[in-house]
Amino acid sequence: MAVAGSVKAALQVAEVLEAIVSGCVGPEGRQVLCTKPTGEVLLSRDGGRLLRALHLEHPIARMMVACVSSHLRKTGDGAKTFIIFLCHLLRRLHAVTDKEKDSLISKNTQTHTRHWKTCCQWKLISQALQTFQTHILDYVMDQFLSRHFLSIFSSSTKERTLCRNSLELLLESYFCGRVGRNNHNFISQLMCDYFFKCMACESGFEEVFELVDDCFVELNIGVTGLPVSDSRIIAGLVLHRDFSVYCPADGDIRTVLVMETIQPVFSTSGSEFILNSESQFQTSQFWIMERTKAVMKYLQHQNVKLLLSSVKQPDLVLYYAELNGISVVECLSSEEISLVQRITGLSPFILPQASSQYEVSNTALVTFCKPLILRSKRYVHLGLISTCLFLPHCIVLCGPVQGLVEQHEDALHGAFKMLRQLFKDLDLNYMAQVSDQNYTSSPLIYKNRVHNQSPEIVHGSIQRLYQGTVVKNRDELLKAPTDFKVYSNLVVPSVELEANITCLTPKVTPTDIYQTDETLRCSSADKTRIIDDHDLSTESDPAADSTTENTRIEISYENSLITKIAGKGNMLPVRLKSLEMDTSQCYCFSSISAGCVLPVGGNFEILLHYYLLSYAKKSQQSGATMVSVIIANALLAIPKILYKSNKGNHSFPQIYRRSLHALQTNQPMVSSQTGLESVSGKYQLLTSVLQCLTKILTIDLVIGIKRQPRENYNQDSEEEL
Repeated sequence: MAVAGSVKAALQVAEVLEAIVSGCVGPEGRQVLCTKPTGEVLLSRDGGRLLRALHLEHPIARMMVACVSSHLRKTGDGAKTFIIFLCHLLRRLHAVTDKEKDSLISKNTQTHTRHWKTCCQWKLISQALQTFQTHILDYVMDQFLSRHFLSIFSSSTKERTLCRNSLELLLESYFCGRVGRNNHNFISQLMCDYFFKCMACESGFEEVFELVDDCFVELNIGVTGLPVSDSRIIAGLVLHRDFSVYCPADGDIRTVLVMETIQPVFSTSGSEFILNSESQFQTSQFWIMERTKAVMKYLQHQNVKLLLSSVKQPDLVLYYAELNGISVVECLSSEEISLVQRITGLSPFILPQASSQYEVSNTALVTFCKPLILRSKRYVHLGLISTCLFLPHCIVLCGPVQGLVEQHEDALHGAFKMLRQLFKDLDLNYMAQVSDQNYTSSPLIYKNRVHNQSPEIVHGSIQRLYQGTVVKNRDELLKAPTDFKVYSNLVVPSVELEANITCLTPKVTPTDIYQTDETLRCSSADKTRIIDDHDLSTESDPAADSTTENTRIEISYENSLITKIAGKGNMLPVRLKSLEMDTSQCYCFSSISAGCVLPVGGNFEILLHYYLLSYAKKSQQSGATMVSVIIANALLAIPKILYKSNKGNHSFPQIYRRSLHALQTNQPMVSSQTGLESVSGKYQLLTSVLQCLTKILTIDLVIGIKRQPRENYNQDSEEEL
């Protein structure tokens, strides 16, 4: 079946998917029960699992779910928000284009011509979406949303250190939308404990997240038939198999990694071994036996007590291993071998010559080596001594049924993906021209800006982070100016912005330059005039010309107050960057700094909605204005769902009104939620949705094939003969 690709068809598909996932959004979200033809039952509120469980026939539906899956593989979060946001974008695009249909297409035009003009219209909109993503969105993120970013880091030193309290707030918010209400606090605490036990030092979190994300399957053990509360963390590495030979040993144990069979073979691949008599065969067998015996004796003399093998070893090897007191674990997967090598730095063992007397150098120490029994299954439990920043620990996830264990495994793995993205600097396409003598050494560098170094949240307080900025030491920090000018060379925009941003320069004490109490008061040395930050004065459209003159931004500071209000959550600060100016010029790529977070509860969506509408009011290009307004209004779908059941002052209209008033009067936004969410995750989600929408708008024809065509083979083909 072939049908014309249209936004209307895509909207119908998206509305069906939205109806499935929208009820699961937020802390009050419900669980969905799915039954499969096989009789299996899935009860979950995890958007990714629900979408994967669906048997979809419509090609556009399958494409949407494929886009969601691709996004989840990278970021680990946002499946439900993806579908909801995409659905509202399609709905608003359909409404806008329906109004313009009569003016664009004549009623007397033939069907083919009308369809062709409609496709051209969608392609123009898709191009406008790409321009929005690469130019306008990154510009707004860097110049406006970055004022409100908080930081999950808590260190006042040059090395960034995680704050456990902030990490707990982040994980609780994440698991709240993916795990049942009875278990999300327990799973969140379990993961937080696991992470801090795996860190060899306070600054080694990036390597830990990378390793756990890559090797999560090997570091996790699922056990059914036990309550979730029996889940625990085990020190050491647990291999998902049993010993082929187990010989108890005390003290430190030396282990080797073998990638081939120790017993020699008669002939190797591509060679031929000819035996002319039975005596030759017996002589060869005797030589093989003696050779195997010598190798195992050699390993025993080198004090090797554990043999890890990626292949199945012959019985003769296992026999001599047991005689020499060497434990053997065989048939390890390539992933398990890779994990052992990453933890210990162990290289594969090379079989020595028969007369070799050299000491084995490629060995690793193991503090213990013993079997582990979980329910009725046996595992190998090793106390590997790590040579990296990851201290090996494994998570045992228990559950009464397999489905619940798999849900918790998916949620934990997704959380590690989310954290891995959070602790990376995310580069933007917006490029600013700055003036500072510290940047003269390189014409193009990645900028770690002061305004992206966010306030920290430590034990309920918000602190300012200064490492990695232009200010090099405490003396320079004390003298850092609060009045400045920044000249920006945009990729496309040429917009003159005048904004008043409240300054977040902390009070400096003789002992420490960071505030640690519940309230952080900030003031500038020189008060200047206030200009409403919601007034975006535009001389020309940002998407009009990529070669326009540099933009001039003037920022003035006033006093500000950042507090944590008991029972109400956090107050979201407003700030901007501070750079010492010099006559030298250089270009710097903007980025979302690692660790940037915002309070949950739709704050990201409301902030971006506000700044996009302000931008659209002053834009002179109709295409940029239309796309900005459509995306800005579609963003409100998420907070509307989150506050759908709230009444009175906690309803969405009241929260929206208070947020706009705070932004227009340069006041901190008060969040009613105490959790945190990743800024880079939200940004990547938005860009993924826009890319998916662009694909949908470029579809001209949909061809549905219900089954694969049969391939006709020639019965007398060469292969069959």
